[in-house]
Amino acid sequence: MIMNIKPSANIRQNYNEIAELCKKTGEPVYLTKNGEGDLVVMDMVSFSKREKMLKLREELISVEEERLAGVQDFSIDEIERDLDDILDGAERHNEKAV
Repeated sequence: MIMNIKPSANIRQNYNEIAELCKKTGEPVYLTKNGEGDLVVMDMVSFSKREKMLKLREELISVEEERLAGVQDFSIDEIERDLDDILDGAERHNEKAV
């Protein structure tokens, strides 16, 4: 990964160049102020992808933590069987009501 580092004054003077760099590389541009890290700039598409990936990772970690803690889960077949039973019960109930 290439780190794009620019002085913060560059954002005012070269906004279009920085925006194009963000879009072209899909990577953030790090802005410095007085030689110190100040801001990070990203294009919206890359930011949205990154946010979705982080959310997915959080969900996967949560599921894995639950699995390791012994939380009971169900297979697709078990869920399908249970839903079929519920639907059958609802149909029988509706038939009796008519």
